[in-house]
Parts: sequence; structure tokens; C-alpha cells
Amino acid sequence: MRNGKTVIVRGGGDLATGIIYRLWRVGYSVLVLETEYPLVVRRTVAVASAVFDGSAKVEDMTAVLIDSAKEFVPASEIIQVLVDPDGRSIEKIRPDILVDAIMAKKNLGTTKNMAPLVIGIGPGFSAPQEVHAVIETKRGHTLGRVITNGGAIPNTGVPGIIKGYSTERLLRAPTDGYLLPVRKIGDEVSCGEVVGYVNGAEVCARLDGILRGQIHPHVHVTKGLKIGDVDPRGDSSHCWSITDKALAIAGGVLEVIMSSANSMAQ
Repeated sequence: MRNGKTVIVRGGGDLATGIIYRLWRVGYSVLVLETEYPLVVRRTVAVASAVFDGSAKVEDMTAVLIDSAKEFVPASEIIQVLVDPDGRSIEKIRPDILVDAIMAKKNLGTTKNMAPLVIGIGPGFSAPQEVHAVIETKRGHTLGRVITNGGAIPNTGVPGIIKGYSTERLLRAPTDGYLLPVRKIGDEVSCGEVVGYVNGAEVCARLDGILRGQIHPHVHVTKGLKIGDVDPRGDSSHCWSITDKALAIAGGVLEVIMSSANSMAQ
């Protein structure tokens, strides 16, 4: 049963999907705004996959692609995804809450006047100047914390450590072009194994593990761009479940929403 409130989430990647999932679970109607070719790597746990496939299922939640803001159904039990990178539909739909989870490491134009409550995810936002609150995304003691005065920890460009591995987990494009995968998400791979090609250049795993993420073959990539992720823990079930990090960030979003509702009720 939906609660009558509408949330627009800018971005449909894996971290954004953790937020979307928890909002959906507690009864919000959610519209997700994405680009025409999302740079999402963890596609099996990202509603952004609906842009490529028309629909996507993440755990017990379903997302579908719609063609315009006019098609948005506020009371729908299904997550709706719209290609609208500039956010033009925000003014038309007038959401109760706006969450910017693009994860661009900078503010691409989100402002506090876009909705009664505006939340920025990760570095690049300043509260209360640009948004009402910011949620910390860096792994560690402050992950998921709500910031109402200032911003999140600046991006270091270094991923979190899993079983002693950090940058080694990432697969990056060796050149410009399109990924031609030879292994699929969920496959077990070995260090040095070729998992795909970009414009004929090999993309090799840098450690043993499970291929947890892989960019869509229809996305044009540039040299050095993150195009994949190998999980050294070796549990393929992780490929189809929302991460602890995403759910911790989502908890921060829900804290802001509930705090705001309580303040308005007083």
C-alpha cells in the first residue's frame, strides 16, 4: 500500500537502488531519472538496467521504463524509470522528496527549490546551502551519517577494501570503445584471465573472485573508465543482493525523511 508521497531519485545505480528499495518497502511511490546510457557496473542490483531492458527486478522489487512524465503513476507498486538526465520532469511531477544519487562527485544542478525536501548523496553537495541534508557514502565509521551543515568526505578515487583488496578489484577500460564481454556477471574468474575486450584490447581480472559487475555493452566507454568489478569473497549470491553499504546510505535517507516529517507534525 503506497502512502501517497512521491519521491524522485536522480540516478539508478546500485547505491541509488538501495535507497529506492527502502523507500519502496515503506510505501513511497518512486520515479527514477536516468541517462540514455547509464554507466552502471553492478547492473544486476540496479534499476538503471530497465533503461536497457525495459524492466529490471532487484530482489523482490520490479522497475519498468516509462517514456514520459505523463506516464508516471503515483500510486504504482512498481518503480518507474524515466530517461531524463536534465531533470525536466521534476517541475512537472512536483515530488514531495528529491534524492540526488547520481554519484557524480559533484552537484550537477540539484537545488533546494526542486522539492520540499532535497537530499544529496555523497560528496559534491553542501547543506544547507544547496540541499537540506547530505548522506555520507565513504565506507568507515561515518557511512550513512546525516550531514545538515557541510558536505560528505571528498572523493579519494580509491574504492573500499574487501579481503585486503582495493583498486585491484576494479576493471578499467584499456582504451576507448565498447565492451565485448567473454564472461558474465556471477562467473568465477582467475587473476590474469581475460573477461572481455574493448576495441580489441584485453580486459583482465587482477585477482581471483566473482565477476560482480560489468558495464552494458551498448555503453561507449573511455580509457580508464571503471567497467567492471571482481569480488574476492567468492560468493556469487552477492551479485543479486543489495549491499550493506547501499542499505546503510538508505538508512540515512530515511532518517532525514522521518526527522523532517516529525518536525512538520510538531
